[in-house]
Amino acid sequence: MTEATRSSPSGYRATSEASASRALLVRARDVRLGGWLFVLPALAAYGLFVLWPIVQTFKYSLYRWDGVAPAEWVGLDNFKTVLTDPAVLASFLHVGIFLIINVPLTVAFSLGLAVALNRALTLRTFFRAAYYVPYVTASVAVVAVWLFLFRSDGLVNQILGPLAPDPSWLVSSTWAMPIIALFVTWKQLGFFILLYLAALQNVPKELYESASVDGAGAWRSFRSVTVPGVRPATALVLLLAIITGANLFTEPYLLTGGGGPDGASTTPVLLMYQLGS
Repeated sequence: MTEATRSSPSGYRATSEASASRALLVRARDVRLGGWLFVLPALAAYGLFVLWPIVQTFKYSLYRWDGVAPAEWVGLDNFKTVLTDPAVLASFLHVGIFLIINVPLTVAFSLGLAVALNRALTLRTFFRAAYYVPYVTASVAVVAVWLFLFRSDGLVNQILGPLAPDPSWLVSSTWAMPIIALFVTWKQLGFFILLYLAALQNVPKELYESASVDGAGAWRSFRSVTVPGVRPATALVLLLAIITGANLFTEPYLLTGGGGPDGASTTPVLLMYQLGS
């Protein structure tokens, strides 16, 4: 840069802008570096305790090993054996039945109840707590309540009388998995209601007022304001409900005595436990 350029106002302005740009770039680099330093411990722990075990598990799946003799390379034979095993395929079918029942019911009931509990209702706090109690209660305890309701001489069969199924709910290959799906829906409902309640707080009240001014009723406001407003929460609920179904173990193990009757409620996780124990 010449002396004349430096002495001119435009030259000083250009020099100042260049210096400011370099300062911003340095500051942005320092911020990124600081961010990486903060997340590095978490990334290291995730890699050590999550990614590395996954990689090792895939590696071992390519071998046949009983824990004593040297491992024998078998390639994809283990996957072929698993994917052609009727018990494994049946367990995936059972989880599919569970998800078809559980996921829509979870979304519908949790959203509907959250909308109701978000209003100024009498005993609203009591009802919120009542729906949340099953979620924080140990599964063993709430399973006892469900067995009392759905066993052969349980309360539900006494009410239904001759309309009760035979064999009864939890010992029927047709009804066992649907009853488990209803149980999980009821037990997990309080948690998903809380997610929707939190999401409803972020829906602007002005949108409901505008909808009301335009003549929208309660159902139209729900469809046009509430449902779009809680769409991120709905995506989270769907994801968590699917993950819960994919990892289903405790409920069929306790309710049907380990996947009965005749394996009608066996899930992949439960099957892995049975084969590995």
